[in-house]
Amino acid sequence: MEILQGNEHASPEEFYKSLKEKLENHHDFPEDYLFKFIIPTDQSKITEIYKVFDGIKFTLSNRESKNGKYTACNINAFVLDADQVINIYQEVAKIENIILL
Repeated sequence: MEILQGNEHASPEEFYKSLKEKLENHHDFPEDYLFKFIIPTDQSKITEIYKVFDGIKFTLSNRESKNGKYTACNINAFVLDADQVINIYQEVAKIENIILL
């Protein structure tokens, strides 16, 4: 998981607490929320991400890097609250070699 990139001193708990505060202050839930991930180009990784969003209304767009090694995955999902956003990030973070943006 590389969600703490650029914030090396924060623990995951501190990071998610701060994220929840920012989400609640800047978003009017329920609403569509844009999730962005970078993954190695591998259909099985994309399938793992799909599983996290199972049961949630979402649209997806993928774009491979110029050399084809990585895929940028943007998912616009309808979420109910900040807790749901955080739960999704935590589930996606379990996928190996994924970068959460």
